[in-house]
Amino acid sequence: QVQLVESGGGLVQAGGSLRLSCAASGRTFSTYSLGWFRQAPGKEREIVAAIGVAGGLRYYADSVKGRFVISRDNAKNTVYLQMDSLSPDDTAVYFCAATRRSGLPVRTMTLYDTWGQGTQVTVSS
Repeated sequence: QVQLVESGGGLVQAGGSLRLSCAASGRTFSTYSLGWFRQAPGKEREIVAAIGVAGGLRYYADSVKGRFVISRDNAKNTVYLQMDSLSPDDTAVYFCAATRRSGLPVRTMTLYDTWGQGTQVTVSS
C-alpha cells in the first residue's frame, strides 16, 4: 500500500496560482487511481479532481473546471494539482488520495483507501 505526502500549499492572493504535489512511496503507484479532495472549515470534504491509472482520463468538480489541472508522473510517483485563478472560495485543506478499486477516475470519497495528511491552501481577497 502506498503512503502519500502532500506539499505545495500556502497563502496566495486571489487570482494567483499554486501547484500542489503529492508524493507516494512504494513501487505500485502506477496501479492506483488518484484524487484530490478539499475540506473548508465547517464544510464536508469534497472531490476536486481525479485521474485514472493511465493519466488520460480525468474528472473535475464543476467549481474548478477550467481553473485546475490534475496530472500524474508515474516515474516520479507523484500526482499534481495545478491551481490557477484562485479565489477565496478555494481556501481549504487539500488532501490527495489513492485507490485501486478502479482504473478510471474515482469521484466517490468512500472508495479511496489511502489518504495524505493534507496541505493548507489559503486565498486572500
